[in-house]
Amino acid sequence: MNEYINIIIALVISMIVSYLLVFPVIKLAVKWRMMDHPEERKIHKVVTPRMGGIAIFGGVVAGMLYIRPDIEYLMPISIGAFIIVLTGLLDDRYQINPILKLTGQISATFVVILSGLKIDIITIPFLGMIPMSDPVSIIFTFFWIIGITNAINLIDGLDGLATGVTTISLISIAIMALAIEPQIAIVYLCIVLIGSNLGFLVHNFYPARIYMGDTGSLFLGYSMSVISMVGLFKNVTLFSFIIPIIVLAVPLFDTLFSILRRIINKQKIMMPDNKHIHYQILAEGYSHRATVLIIYAFSAMFGFLAIMFSLTSFGISLIITFVLLLMLHLFAEMTGVVSRGKRPIIDLIKKPKIVKKQKSEEEKNSDE
Repeated sequence: MNEYINIIIALVISMIVSYLLVFPVIKLAVKWRMMDHPEERKIHKVVTPRMGGIAIFGGVVAGMLYIRPDIEYLMPISIGAFIIVLTGLLDDRYQINPILKLTGQISATFVVILSGLKIDIITIPFLGMIPMSDPVSIIFTFFWIIGITNAINLIDGLDGLATGVTTISLISIAIMALAIEPQIAIVYLCIVLIGSNLGFLVHNFYPARIYMGDTGSLFLGYSMSVISMVGLFKNVTLFSFIIPIIVLAVPLFDTLFSILRRIINKQKIMMPDNKHIHYQILAEGYSHRATVLIIYAFSAMFGFLAIMFSLTSFGISLIITFVLLLMLHLFAEMTGVVSRGKRPIIDLIKKPKIVKKQKSEEEKNSDE
């Protein structure tokens, strides 16, 4: 019972501290000229303070100081988080060279790996448990942390998007950490991040008063990667390799499909564009707020499917797999990587609306 009370208190502390820290952070951002200016590729039209990630980080620190989770690798994880936040802060202020930015991420990653925290075993359906030797384990862990960190960074394109998507994913991980194999320390990590995100989201949801900047998106991405390592990969259930991928499906596959799209179009892989999932939904005519809520819904569905995947029998899991593949295909259509931009499922969904619209126009013309 005390554990659940501590969870609630930690959630409230993180939320309040994050919410309150935004006010001085906005003043500092203006003073230090850490502002996000409108550009052709960006959606917002107003100069907005960034580096809001400091408020998120502060909320997490406050929650952690209260709850003090008993986690073996807490110190190296914390050192890595500090390096990541410093890297993001420098980028928000000086727009540092991408190589320097990646160097900061690699430094944080190796702090974690050298501490002994690695993905050393994965469980894949039909193949069972697959242990990995040190070179393979290190490489796999390296790309997992760097990949998730940058995936969250890339999806941070609309007000409240990255904040909400990571919150939904963290809620899914926390539920599984309690339901599958109780891991209260993992729940503690999730809960301080959830609270801090929610406190910041009050200021960050459309229309945003402040952006998290790379300070926040890199920190959230790094945190998600590490939490999934200690909370999901370490679980020896049948789907321990697949579950973290499902939970993080929105940022992961948005990044993957972006890379594939650029390869198909013979563009530079690192070249930014406006073809991410949020841009595609906006292009369909949805409002800024509606687009964010639609992606929230996608994240929630993936999170729910991940939970069901981990708790149900193998037969039901096959049905869930079919639903997942259907959702991923829809996701791929939205990001323009299916059949050179063709969208059969989306067109099928939109067809009744188009027919109805045409009929109403015909009726209107006949009345005239």
